[in-house]
Amino acid sequence: MFYYLSGTLAICTPTMAVIDCSGVGYKLTISANTLSALAGKENTKVKLFTYFSVREDAQELYGFSTEEEQIAFTMLIGVSGIGPKAAIAILSVLTPERLSVAISSGDAKAIAKAQGVGAKTAARVVLELKDKVGALAGGDVSYAPDTFDVPSGGKLADVEAALTVLGYSRPEIAYAMRGVDAGLDTEEMIRLALRNLMK
Repeated sequence: MFYYLSGTLAICTPTMAVIDCSGVGYKLTISANTLSALAGKENTKVKLFTYFSVREDAQELYGFSTEEEQIAFTMLIGVSGIGPKAAIAILSVLTPERLSVAISSGDAKAIAKAQGVGAKTAARVVLELKDKVGALAGGDVSYAPDTFDVPSGGKLADVEAALTVLGYSRPEIAYAMRGVDAGLDTEEMIRLALRNLMK
């Protein structure tokens, strides 16, 4: 129903943000990652991607600072036994990029660190999403196979390794890394590379 909301951040608490859109305050449940992105932005214009959850006993709007987090949330609630509350808990301890790596590498323990998520549920997340984890970076992507060289050395090698774990080929990785500043930290480089793959 709502893809994103853009307006003034009126209220921000550890679990909730209220965005004022032309005089209407929309309450959104948020993760710790989104809370971090909103830090210090009260009374300024922000944009949050959303998911509208409708149940028999409640309607709730969830907000995310990035499309990647919104996609990750949607995938998580598709897993048997994972509801919106558990999905937000997982995204409060893992960024979408780290969640991708955890699922791809079978690291259920990292997912089980989320509040209210047990070992069996975390294992189910890995099992059900392992073949879909590429969707956290925008789904299937195909590029000309021999067009690019993959950058190497230092942090760039770490980024390449992380994207390889996610199932991307060398040409896809090289394409994703075009225009990414090698001076950024590794996690930020991975985030930007995944964003390039979504285009």
